[in-house]
This record gives sequence, C-alpha cells and structure tokens, in this order.
Amino acid sequence: MKDTKFVFVTGGVCSSLGKGIVASSTAAIMKAANQKVGIMKLDPYLNVDPGTMSPFQHGEVFVLDDGGETDLDLGHYERFIDTPLISDCSVSSGKVYSEVLAEEREGKYLGGTIQIVPHITDKLRSKVELAAKKLKVDIMVVEIGGTVGDIEAEPFFEVLRQMKHKYGKNCLSLHLTLLPYLAASKELKTKPTQLSVKELRSKGITPDIIFCRADLKIPKKLLKKVAYFCDVDDEAVIPAETVSSIYEVPLRFQQSNLGNILAKKLDLGDLTFDMSIWENGVSKRKKAKKELIIGLAGKYNELDDAYLSVIEAAKAAGVFHGRKVEIEWIDTEKIEADDTEECQKLESVAGIIVPGGFGNRGIEGKIKVAHYCRINKKPYLGLCLGSQIMAMEFARNILDIKNATSEEFHPKAKNLVVHYIPEQRTIRKKGGTMRLGSYPCKIKAGTLAEKVYGTQKINERHRHRYEFNNAYRAEFEAAGFLISGESPNGELVEIVEVTDHPFMIGSQFHPELKSRPFEPHPLFRDFIGALV
Repeated sequence: MKDTKFVFVTGGVCSSLGKGIVASSTAAIMKAANQKVGIMKLDPYLNVDPGTMSPFQHGEVFVLDDGGETDLDLGHYERFIDTPLISDCSVSSGKVYSEVLAEEREGKYLGGTIQIVPHITDKLRSKVELAAKKLKVDIMVVEIGGTVGDIEAEPFFEVLRQMKHKYGKNCLSLHLTLLPYLAASKELKTKPTQLSVKELRSKGITPDIIFCRADLKIPKKLLKKVAYFCDVDDEAVIPAETVSSIYEVPLRFQQSNLGNILAKKLDLGDLTFDMSIWENGVSKRKKAKKELIIGLAGKYNELDDAYLSVIEAAKAAGVFHGRKVEIEWIDTEKIEADDTEECQKLESVAGIIVPGGFGNRGIEGKIKVAHYCRINKKPYLGLCLGSQIMAMEFARNILDIKNATSEEFHPKAKNLVVHYIPEQRTIRKKGGTMRLGSYPCKIKAGTLAEKVYGTQKINERHRHRYEFNNAYRAEFEAAGFLISGESPNGELVEIVEVTDHPFMIGSQFHPELKSRPFEPHPLFRDFIGALV
C-alpha cells in the first residue's frame, strides 16, 4: 500500500458546499495525467447503506455494477472519472459499527473492551486501504461526509490523522470551506474558513490545500489572507466559485494549477494534463442554447436529487443533439385526479420520462401518462417502474385485461402482468429481495432496441423486485407490445417497446446510471433524438 497515494476531501463551515464535486474534479484532473484513480465516500450516518433511506431526505440511491446501493455522490464520481466503482467505495458508520459489533459477538476480540479508537478507526482505515487495493489505483480520493466538528464524524477525522501519520507525504488533506458574502458590508468574509481550519487542526490535521467556496469572484488578496492565517502555501488556496455547470469545475481548478500542486505534494514528478475532453464537452454544453422541455413524471418531485442521474442523463443527451434540456415536473397524483393544469403539461412537453420508484402513490396517474403518450404518439422513455407501467397500460387498454396491475401494488389481484418471481433471481445482496447490480441482456434483431444500442449484447444495472409476467408474453407480443430485450436464458424481460409508435420504449434496468456527461446513454440519446 505504500505506493498508493491518498487524497482526503473534508468540508467545513456548512454542509452542501460541494465536497463531492471537489473530490470528483480532483480525481478527473489526475486521471487526465494518466494516473489510475479511484474515489470513495465515508459517510458518518448510522444507516448501513442508503438502500432504505428516503429519496426525500437523501436523494437517489446510486447502484453499482456489483449491486452496491450507494450515496448519490458515487454517481458524480463515476460520471467525472468514467470508471466503474465497487461497493467497497461506499462506507458508512452503520456498516463499520455493525461489522465490529458482529465480530465482538463472535469472540474475535477475545473479550477485550471495544472502543472507538482503535477498533472502529482500525476498521475504517482498513476499508480505505482495501478499496484502494481492490481498484489497484495510483491515487485514492476519499471524501469524508458531513462537516468538521460533527460529533458522528469524529472517528473519520481520526482515521485521516492516522493515515497522514502512516503514509506521510503520500497522504494529503484537502479542505473545502465557505466564504460567506455580507450584503451590509459588501464583502466576502474569511473568518468562518479560519475557524473551520482551526477546528481541523485541533484534531491533528493540517490541510495541504484549501478550497474557498463563494458565489462571487474571490479577490486575490482574500486568497492570500486565507493562506496566511491558515498556514498553507499561497498557491494552495484554490477558488471554488459558482459556475453555470458542475462540469466546468475541473477546468477552473486546473486553471488554478491544482494538478501540478497535487503532483508536487505527492512527489509524482512532472505530469502532463490532457483536459481536452473537458474543454470540448464544456464548450458544447455552452453552445446548446435552444431549450427542449421534457416531462418527468415521478413521485419525489420536491427534490431534484431524487432523480439526479435521470436529469443528468437527459441533459447530456440534450447537449449531444445541441439542445438545452429543461425539466417539467409532472405530478402523477394530480394527473390521477384529472387536474386540468397538470394534464395540460402532457401536451406542452416534447416527450416524457417515467422513472423508477417504489410504492403505489401516483401509480394510476403514471398509467394515464403512458396511455396519453401511446395514443398521441408522444415519445416515452420508461425506466424500471416506467417499463412496468407501459405493460399495465397496454394490458388494460389494448388487451382488455381489466384492472391489470402489479403484485407490488395489489398482491391478491387476479391480473398480475407484473409479479414477484424470487426463484428466477440471483440475490446479490445478503438478506436482500431485489435484483441488484449489472446483468446481461440479449437484444432481438430488427428491434428499436437494437437500433438504439447498435449491438445485441449489453449489460445494465438493476434495482427492483418485480418482473414482467411471462404468462402474458404471447398475448402482448401478438398485439404489438414487443419484448425486445431479455435475460440470456429468455426468462426475464429486460426491454419492451410499442411497435406502432415513433419512440415508446421501457427498460427494466436503470440506464441513467451508466450515462456520462459527454457520452450520453444510448436510450437517452435516442429518446432526445426522437424529439428534435
């Protein structure tokens, strides 16, 4: 492990400053110098993982190839470095405490007293080192969730202190703080940053680089002031000013010479940074000015982060076609109640995405959305639940299967066109009931799906419990509801499409999880392509 470099990212003053973007941008810059980079998240919350956390509170659950249910920051990481991560890259206090307590019950500690230090911190440190080892990286970027001073994060900062001691110059501390603007005096203030760094140093950690977050341009004299009072090099105080797109951040940081500063501090020698992918991608995003409004018919509309990957995938696809995608939120509970104003949105948007979700709230409204799109030939992209919605709508209105539904919503109903089939499923997660992670799919020749993907063999990420009921397959396909993608053994339906429609397709998987800012996922790319 001595050859691996560790770069920790911490935050101060307040939450939601963008530690994940700083970590992602740092990793992206080092990858641009041909360094093999990994990123991981240490979260202080006591949940074992985000899988059971409400999207209203914590945003979307980002699923990895190996089935890991992780924080949405892992989505930022993958989008920025275009590298699949693993479950070991997401570690919470709950996961660590659970493992240590289980080991104590098994007698591993031989009756010893279990303490935060060394038992919890040793376990945390071992997980950081294990993730770096499994990914075989040159540089491991580690984001610590929360804010310095948070009581639940104390063990995480102790791990950072220990690793700086253990690895010396091979371990850096990057600290993100806020420079608030006071309207009365018309100035940015550095005192909160000074106090944040003071708090960090009280834990035995001196930051190597400080990022100053601000909504205004930061005068150079303030950056020098932060350097002086916080005892870091002048060049190591990096402005993190608000920009129009998060994908501009790596370029801004590199303009401040971040890559060379990191190379110098990590003793990497002279590196050449090729940021052309970012330069070209950001340039294309700025040129995409003509708006394209698409509807998102979800159930967690109050929080954009609940559908972060879907929104990012749609916007990336828009840029691919030279358009700026804007989201029109469609409340399916209001659609269910035939709210006139909400129903008019179905007419005004260019196309509609029905994303994944759990529970029956707004389901009938989603079915009405699918019906509207099918009848009016409006482009429709169904993701996971959105694909199942297509099947229920088609069954009711074309096959005349009254009250066709899913076992998820009506377990005792007669006409379950979507049902639960655990015997056909490989459970990837101990104690789990869902199909999680990446699974292969074979695509039928001559279908829209084949045209979209340009191949007949794909792998996509899943997160669901219920599947299309094969008992209805022949009846569906005879009426024009095509099963265009399925599992290699033919038992599980993966992609469906309506044949008499310009673009109405649904995937049992979540394609948004593999989309990239400058290379949109094929399903999103061609969905937007059908609108322009």
